[in-house]
Amino acid sequence: MLGLIALVLIVLWLLGFLAFHVSASLVHLLLVVGLVLLILHFVRGGTRTA
Repeated sequence: MLGLIALVLIVLWLLGFLAFHVSASLVHLLLVVGLVLLILHFVRGGTRTA
């Protein structure tokens, strides 16, 4: 789930940056959030069952 959110944020950043040529601070903030979530996903080892 966390990886999916990160992927969506990265795709939205790419669409905003490349397709619409938007370089606002919010778009880059979304990229940073997406990358942090992706790193957290891999550090935690993906999904775990209890």
